[in-house]
Amino acid sequence: MRLWKKAAGALKDRYSILIAKLSPSGPCKNPGLETVIIKATSHDEQCMDYKSVQRVFKWLRTSPLYLKPLLCILSTRMEKTRSWVVALKGLMLIHGVFCFDLPAVQKMGRLPFDLTHFSDGHINPHKAWVFNAFVRSYFAYLDHKSSFVRFEATKEDKSVMEELQSLETMLGLIDLLLEIKPRIPHMNIVLILEAMDCVMDEVLELYSKFSKRVHLVLWRIIDTGGKEEASIGLEVVKKVQMQGGKMTMYFDFCRDIGVLNISDCPEILRIDEKDIHELQTIRDGGVSERKNLEGNNGDDNGVATYENNNAIVVRDRGATATISEQKQSNLRTVITDQWEVFDDDLIVDVTDSPSNGTSVPIITTNNPFVDSLSIVPHIPICSNYVLPDLIIL
Repeated sequence: MRLWKKAAGALKDRYSILIAKLSPSGPCKNPGLETVIIKATSHDEQCMDYKSVQRVFKWLRTSPLYLKPLLCILSTRMEKTRSWVVALKGLMLIHGVFCFDLPAVQKMGRLPFDLTHFSDGHINPHKAWVFNAFVRSYFAYLDHKSSFVRFEATKEDKSVMEELQSLETMLGLIDLLLEIKPRIPHMNIVLILEAMDCVMDEVLELYSKFSKRVHLVLWRIIDTGGKEEASIGLEVVKKVQMQGGKMTMYFDFCRDIGVLNISDCPEILRIDEKDIHELQTIRDGGVSERKNLEGNNGDDNGVATYENNNAIVVRDRGATATISEQKQSNLRTVITDQWEVFDDDLIVDVTDSPSNGTSVPIITTNNPFVDSLSIVPHIPICSNYVLPDLIIL
């Protein structure tokens, strides 16, 4: 039975390739590209044909204009298929397309095909449900990720509320990723494990980006946010704390099935209790300790002064600007043997060098799509912060 199924799948692929070669070219049709896509998404469940995958990506590297026919051809194949193998390979292929830093990919929005209700029509329904669930959950993540990438690409300078919205969306994306997993203990099919390698690489990268970003946004709320921002920030913190347990369980599961190595497992994100207290104070209508410190160290002329054993830093409170404006200020420092004297119009930003850094390990990728794309190098995400110089404390 298994041999017959394999032979039937091979015949279907050959027939599809023959039809593709005889089809005329057009804006959404390219016989050569279609042939390679069919081979990359074949019915062979043993493994992914990475040679054909790389040939698909070679077309895309040649010119971004091939993205449109690529999506048209792949969408047609995904909408017609009732094979979980073809559907999963198509998702892995479109996942690899996201590695290309192309404006057309970033602005794609929703995926051009729908596998929300996918159901395999070639195996027993009692056995097919685990594969159907895997395909549907993988599609759900990629579909939402595509929408999020488009949202991020259209926003340049974000307000605090928009940053919070992005954080909540990223939390939702992480939850969707955690749903992509084998549903039975012994689902050790090579193709499933290859897909899990891609998923785990995505989890590590997205979680690292989120870990870095959440601290920056929370510090920004403490510095410039109001009650509403602080309230939403606390909700984000609550979700982060709840998600930590899910992440631990997911990492343990992936390690048990051989997808994740112990060295690859990142630290679970922790939010500093002092930051949580600051947010609660702002939400309840109070003033954060940082702002209160500034208010208690001013003179009659509206100038805030901070002292330590080595230097005095003077800041004109009336000239206080936003973080982006402060970075554009003309900063000048005069160095003497014992003192560092700052000009009277200097604005010192104590928020650009946070005092509480969270260490997130550098991540390497096992994603075969990412490793093979020399034009899109993988840049690990790291959020190790350098402690500020004592002169600005």
